[in-house]
Amino acid sequence: MSIQQHYQLYVQYLEANGFNGTPGNLYDSMHYIMQLRGKRIRPILCLMGAESVGGNPQESLILAHAFEIFHNFSLVHDDIMDQSEMRRGMPTVHIQYNQPTAILAGDNMLIKAYQSLHAYNGPNKDRIVEIFSAMASKVCEGQQADMNYSTQDDVGEDQYLQMIENKTAVLLGACLACGALSANASEAIANKLHAFAICIGLSFQLVDDYLDTFGESGTVGKVIGGDIMEGKKTWLYIKSCEASKETKNWYLTTSGTSRVALVKQQWIEMGLDKALLKKTAVYDQQGITLLAELESLGVSSKKLKELLSYLSDRSH
Repeated sequence: MSIQQHYQLYVQYLEANGFNGTPGNLYDSMHYIMQLRGKRIRPILCLMGAESVGGNPQESLILAHAFEIFHNFSLVHDDIMDQSEMRRGMPTVHIQYNQPTAILAGDNMLIKAYQSLHAYNGPNKDRIVEIFSAMASKVCEGQQADMNYSTQDDVGEDQYLQMIENKTAVLLGACLACGALSANASEAIANKLHAFAICIGLSFQLVDDYLDTFGESGTVGKVIGGDIMEGKKTWLYIKSCEASKETKNWYLTTSGTSRVALVKQQWIEMGLDKALLKKTAVYDQQGITLLAELESLGVSSKKLKELLSYLSDRSH
């Protein structure tokens, strides 16, 4: 199956298994975030994990759904914490509805994710639940670190990369590994697929950082420069501060409506836009190396290569 076919397969499942219940505004808000346009990378990875080891993606749909519900739960709560107003080109849940409803929607979605996971009755269920739960904890740790860094003066590159691994990459790793385990893959293959998806996730988040500053608002689906306005300690910020103390002081004291444009221009002059793309290429190459090792173990990697290329070349 192609990436698009995996996408369509999951979307059909999502439409047939939407959220319904009372109070209506609670379930409407859950339905709202799940139906916002998105790449559906997490469920696609789960389905591709199964297919890559000879399994039937149809039999892994319930797992793919659990991962996508969990991902969207985390987005609802992240948007509240970050005070974000736009998500995928639309108002965030707490803006479209209200903050108390958004908090409850996220809570309920976490429960629904585990209910979907519990309903799975295929191979390696205990191991899959174990991986899912470990991933969920890591995502929370990553989000807390992200918030901590907003008020922490000195954040190193290694700290930042560990944070985005926990917050973003570990979820992708769990999706791909659990998809493979649902098709009876060995632990060795599942672990290597997990490592490959970690590379995807790190590259994916760094591309996100790039697009937040250098992308186009209409394409990206959110306000450009949000990380700069929030003072987030992104890779770009960290590398610019490494250049000199004066650069760091300038960044911290620059304010006003021109802040984003001024910071963006300085980062371009420092060559950080190109340096960030080179950094993503390092993880892409690590992923390609892992795929070659997986091929030697009998794993079909063609579609995974296509997904890696799609994510690294994306503009949104």
